[in-house]
Amino acid sequence: MKIKFKKKRLYANLVLGIIWVIIAPLSLLRDEGLNWSDYIYFGIGVFYLAHYVYDLKHQYLEIEDGVIKKNSLYGFRKKINLKDIDRVEKFAGDYTLKSNDTKLKINTSFIESQSLTSLVKILSELNLPTEKTPFIK
Repeated sequence: MKIKFKKKRLYANLVLGIIWVIIAPLSLLRDEGLNWSDYIYFGIGVFYLAHYVYDLKHQYLEIEDGVIKKNSLYGFRKKINLKDIDRVEKFAGDYTLKSNDTKLKINTSFIESQSLTSLVKILSELNLPTEKTPFIK
């Protein structure tokens, strides 16, 4: 099961990528010739477009085989087994899942509403004591 990004976040990366890729050749129209900044503009555009494609394919979270995994283009994928979660904390709308050796923060402002409902359902079904979960049973 994938917990999806809001479309607004995905499209923001796409638009920024397109803008930067357009800026790169426009900067060549100046009479000054080729500068190092032209390469930077193009690189930033490619980075945003790669970020868009990666996020579109992998989305924010994946929940499979009892493991919740947070995807990140930068290689800092964090994962935690659902059975190992000792505590679920909620602060400012975000959830923090804690086990003995792992801490996973979930930013709910990135998640579309249907996926957020599914995530809350999964987290509320964890067998945790009342004082270790924000969900009322």
